[in-house]
Amino acid sequence: MEIFPSIDHASRCTTCAIRHRSICDALSATEILSLNRIARSRVVPAGQMILGEGQARTVFANIVSGVVKLTKTLDDGRQHIIGLLFASDFLGRAYRAENPYFAEAATDVELCVFPTAGFERLLAEHPGLEHRLFQYTLTELDACQEWMLLLARKKAEERVASFLLMIAKRVPNMECSRVERRDEVHFVLPLSRAEISDCLGLTIETVSRQITRLKTRGVIELVNYREILIPDLARLQEAAYDAPAKVPLPKARRSVPAED
Repeated sequence: MEIFPSIDHASRCTTCAIRHRSICDALSATEILSLNRIARSRVVPAGQMILGEGQARTVFANIVSGVVKLTKTLDDGRQHIIGLLFASDFLGRAYRAENPYFAEAATDVELCVFPTAGFERLLAEHPGLEHRLFQYTLTELDACQEWMLLLARKKAEERVASFLLMIAKRVPNMECSRVERRDEVHFVLPLSRAEISDCLGLTIETVSRQITRLKTRGVIELVNYREILIPDLARLQEAAYDAPAKVPLPKARRSVPAED
């Protein structure tokens, strides 16, 4: 069941905080008016389901504030967190009849919601919007490939550091964060340790140990159980092994004549 409680008024696109960071940035002022006619604002409390996996898709949404958790379920009931969406991200799959995942509010979330029929009609009428949505989908695909690398090759500390780095990079889009100095980042984790362990394919104990290890090394500071301070983002990036690999190219070898 899809639940969108609370506010039921037209979105104010002209004053929207994420307009120029979302797919709406592709629209002209006139096109924004068309979108404004079908847009509605919804507030979803933390822990509330937004979309149900396998259910008929009825809406799309821009995330205005907060964090949304995406999960997939196996036939035996086991679940796995497959991603997080932040402010300015787009929720939903165009031209697909069913939702491919569960979407749940990890924090209190504000959404700008568009009904399926109206939004897909706008996509057909405004190629710029459709192109921007395509670009966003490709960016999601790139992120999925990076996550596959993390799960397949990175060590436990690198996984935890990579997760914290992902959150830190989205700090400008998160209401639950603030920047104290230019070179530091301060945020509240949107997930519990158990959820982080599920997301990273680690045990809760391993996640806790690696967070403590990063703290001991001075890579992060713990304000409290879920509040994190990153004194130097470059050190966290190094711990996450996020820099491009510098693998030397093999030296050219002289060809050896084949033996008779």
